[in-house]
Amino acid sequence: MSTERIFTNFFVVLCYDNIRVNDMKYTRFIVLGLLLIVSGFAFLLREQLVILYTEHFIKVDKDVKLEGHNNYYRNYGYSFVENTNNFQPHSKQDLIDIYYTIINAGKEEFTFYCPDDWKECLSEVKYLANDQTTLSHINNFVHPFNGFKHIETVYDSLGKITIRIDKTYSKSDIKSVQEKVEYIKEILQNDSLSTIEQIKVYHDYIINNSKYDSSRSDENIVKYKSDIAYGPLIEGKGLCGGYTDAMALLLEDMSLNNIKVSSENHVWNAVLIDNQWYHLDLTWDDPVTTDGSDLLEYNFFLINTQKLNEIEKEQHIFSDNVYQELK
Repeated sequence: MSTERIFTNFFVVLCYDNIRVNDMKYTRFIVLGLLLIVSGFAFLLREQLVILYTEHFIKVDKDVKLEGHNNYYRNYGYSFVENTNNFQPHSKQDLIDIYYTIINAGKEEFTFYCPDDWKECLSEVKYLANDQTTLSHINNFVHPFNGFKHIETVYDSLGKITIRIDKTYSKSDIKSVQEKVEYIKEILQNDSLSTIEQIKVYHDYIINNSKYDSSRSDENIVKYKSDIAYGPLIEGKGLCGGYTDAMALLLEDMSLNNIKVSSENHVWNAVLIDNQWYHLDLTWDDPVTTDGSDLLEYNFFLINTQKLNEIEKEQHIFSDNVYQELK
């Protein structure tokens, strides 16, 4: 074989190998491109794919139950909210009762599901999750220690709903406040007093040992936990939320059915005594004076709604639909 023939054959083989290498590179690029395209579509359609997979391959048990509750659970029913064992909602009222039951039980997180036969469920959940007014009203019917300062609702297109609750009172807050409530009971509780007389003793103690936190309300200077019971009971400073919670804890200790009532920018107590609901507003019975002197009044001590409307018509306007017991 001539040298020319040898080189020619070598060149042909070399060219052929290069073509194979190039073809393999192109093939890899094509496969990679196809994978990227498929991955992109999968990402864009991820929710639909999850729904398809879940509907056909996974059976979700939507019949969930709430297991247990803490010591601050209230076993009361109201016109606006009531405890429920049904966590498959079919109406807005069902959702409100579910939220109330979860908060009232002291849970920090709970998951339930929209039923297949209520198509408006997710839209109603979205609406309630952003309805701060209704959520605030729900909060008024639970024990102060179970109340939330923030509540988050997470939901997906499959109808899975998770509620996460950030409570108003920390564990250390509760410990300190409970110890103070026990101290107040020890020095002031008197079995010979009537229910109204005992409430008056507690009413007077809170007011006489607290001052309204004007710096926070007027100048937004936050030095005290005056918006919760810790403020008036521990620090001697209160806003309407602090006065109301402090009184609520003592009413609770007396085993009296009580709630908080809120208007647009104020909150106060309501308590059930002998099958009659009464308003009780310690904030307004502890007025701020220009000379700083302390006053103790009884204008808002256990009055009915008719009397309340007669003496004050601006800060105590509340929803009859929410607080129907007070009509």
